[in-house]
Amino acid sequence: SGFAPPTQHVLEKSEVAPSKLNMKLKDVYEPLLSFLKPMTCRRKDEQTLIPCHVGEGLNTTECLKNKCCPSKTGHELKCYMPFKDNMQLTFRLLVLVAGGFLILGCLPFCCCACLQK
Repeated sequence: SGFAPPTQHVLEKSEVAPSKLNMKLKDVYEPLLSFLKPMTCRRKDEQTLIPCHVGEGLNTTECLKNKCCPSKTGHELKCYMPFKDNMQLTFRLLVLVAGGFLILGCLPFCCCACLQK
């Protein structure tokens, strides 16, 4: 009555369902990936527009939900893929490296202060 049939596998407390594990990994890596691969909708003159992979004829809201860029002019694509933002990536990496050097620079002083006590 309240028992699972012998052919069904019941998850133990220590086990994690594979789909839940994949979702947790995706939740962790998605912000990291977006930090290391910044994208922008600002287009330079020499860049060609690539249509968004979800389809054509999307309105602005649907375009943004699918992480694409809506077009502001009528003669271009209505929804296109964003471009890599190399300036933003350079700035982010510079801040990360500077923060790392700051932490490494302060580490000996903190260790000396702890050891003197």
